Amino acid sequence: MEEEKVMTMPRIGDKAPDFSANTTWGPIQFSEYNKGSWVVLFSHPADFTPVCTTEMSGFAVRSKEFEEKNTKLMGLSIDSIHAHVAWVNNVKKNTGVLFNFPIIADIDMKVSKLYGMLQPNESETAAVRAVFFIDPQGKIRLIMYYPLNVGRNMDEIIRVLTALQTADKHSVALPLDWKPGEKVIVPPPKTVAEMEEREKSDYEMVDFYLAKKSL
Repeated sequence: MEEEKVMTMPRIGDKAPDFSANTTWGPIQFSEYNKGSWVVLFSHPADFTPVCTTEMSGFAVRSKEFEEKNTKLMGLSIDSIHAHVAWVNNVKKNTGVLFNFPIIADIDMKVSKLYGMLQPNESETAAVRAVFFIDPQGKIRLIMYYPLNVGRNMDEIIRVLTALQTADKHSVALPLDWKPGEKVIVPPPKTVAEMEEREKSDYEMVDFYLAKKSL
């Protein structure tokens, strides 16, 4: 009987697996790159492909927004460093957009396997469109997965990064479709005394367990 392969992948709350890799910026140790800043680590199926080109260009065009949020970008695909450099050069020549972040040359699929970016029922030779949000402590805070044929939403990627940082800074939660400037959710009371105190507050009270406030 053929042994079934068990695919593992890191989960929300896990320590981001460390690795060393060759990138378009030279050799990088991930834990050093991550130190003191957030990292958005994202994979794409292949160089010189249309959807991937739009996505990588999207990250590059909006890289300043990530920088302002103390966030570094890092891309990955199962291609050689030579293909990566040629692609970077090709896109810059044709569109004027420079992929101004390191792209991992994961030719041996080491990082892809480490992060569960290979989904065998989708493809065994190309990474799906995974996005990992990793905080400055090296913890994975949010994961997105897209199939090979559907591009990501850059507005949503920036929105959830902002939401994570806002929740951390103010010890709050964020409601459906939250955007910066909108009210946030205050943690529910844990005692009767807290509940009574809340009723005297100026929060927007939907009910005692659901209260909103402006930051």
